[in-house]
Amino acid sequence: MTELRDLHQSPTLLAPEQVLLPEGPQRDHAVLVTEGRIVAVGPLAEVTARAESEQAEPGSRPPRPTAGFTRIDLPGRLLMPGFIDSHHHLTQSFGKSLVFGEPSEIFQRVWVPMESNMDAEAIEVATRLAAWESLRGGFTTAADAGTRASVDVSAISDVTADVGLRCVLGVICNDLGGGARTADLAEVVTAAEHHLNRWNAEELVHPSLAVSIPEVASDEALVAVTSLARDAGVTFQTHLNEHLSAVERSLVANGERPLERLHRLGALGPELLAAHATLLTPREIRLLQESGGAVAYNPVASSWKGNAVAPAHLMHELGIRLGLGTDGTRSDAFRLLDAAETAQRLTAGLTAGDSSSGGGWTWLEQGLRGGADAVGLAGQIGEITAGAHADLLVVDIATPEFVPSWDLPWELVRIANRDQIEAVIVGGRLRLENGWPIDWDGSAFLERAREVSTRVVADSPITRIDPSATTHRATWMGEHPESHLGGRRA
Repeated sequence: MTELRDLHQSPTLLAPEQVLLPEGPQRDHAVLVTEGRIVAVGPLAEVTARAESEQAEPGSRPPRPTAGFTRIDLPGRLLMPGFIDSHHHLTQSFGKSLVFGEPSEIFQRVWVPMESNMDAEAIEVATRLAAWESLRGGFTTAADAGTRASVDVSAISDVTADVGLRCVLGVICNDLGGGARTADLAEVVTAAEHHLNRWNAEELVHPSLAVSIPEVASDEALVAVTSLARDAGVTFQTHLNEHLSAVERSLVANGERPLERLHRLGALGPELLAAHATLLTPREIRLLQESGGAVAYNPVASSWKGNAVAPAHLMHELGIRLGLGTDGTRSDAFRLLDAAETAQRLTAGLTAGDSSSGGGWTWLEQGLRGGADAVGLAGQIGEITAGAHADLLVVDIATPEFVPSWDLPWELVRIANRDQIEAVIVGGRLRLENGWPIDWDGSAFLERAREVSTRVVADSPITRIDPSATTHRATWMGEHPESHLGGRRA
């Protein structure tokens, strides 16, 4: 894929074996990219003729290239859009392996103690680690829900832009904590307005406003922040109805569930990006549907630490906007698709005799165009269409897993893996080749990441409930001394 390294320097015609379009995979098609944008998609002969044509009048949209262009043939490859992670915590990458087997609301025992102890170097390293993992897993965009670390969010944007990950960057607008006021409303509004207005010159950064959970914001703050997001046309991110304890806290404090509270305040609208939404009553599903809000469905998070699985298939059938998120668990887009489908099949499909549970394409769609819509970038990412950003994956389909191939969308959901991703392109520029960065030293960085993460975790007052796997096994073996798992029998 080394020929892709100069992709950003001139108009380029990409001619793969197949192109994944919204209506499905297409053979004998090509994609024309110039200045970081897709300018033409269609049958190879038509796009080639377009590339050879004269440049259109100045100011035409989308722009047309000059007659000089580069053609790159990609036999045995699928060219597809990059995936969108609609819910991430980029500064938490040091702790993801600490929370296996832990009960819910680990933020109180792991994330808050760790992030509050992270200096500027730790934030930079953790974010770079997370951004690289996202790109390796096929994500070209990640929505960051805001960090609890006491750093300016530019510490995140600087790194994601350098690595090449498109970032929908949230800034936390909480004004309550522990039942007490932690900030004045005027301060919150000023900080939110500043965040919305500071990224105009940043190609890969898209601002968003966030409240960690509705319970840490006053009524006035929720109304003000959601109104700002609505007026600016950006997303308002919050963890909504995720855990039983959160729902019960809201009931005790406000006499209503978190989603019901947003509805009462008029803060339930199309700007909403609700992370998780796993615990919804029938009424809340109706309110969410009527509001036009979006949900970040996080099936791996449900598997690892959740109380429930979001009724994502039902939401999809009701027309609720839906994206897929990792919640910072495992940044592997293909495994996320598999988890999304599997969770719906196990929680609803089996009991209803629904062997399809979305037909495969549903979860592929939510990882691509659905995710783009959920994070407020519909038509700009998540699909190969004229005018969209050239955020693309080159996937090797000349592999045993894909030969023979009878139903490519289903195969991408259930069979594909990130090792097949040969190239990751963001904004028309090659960012990774076979999983490794092309313009910075990944091996040296990993050594630095080991050192910094060890320091941060050792110095943070983290509390784990569940023992490590090795300790857990030793305990089990002590209780089952006759088990053949302990070694050879005499």
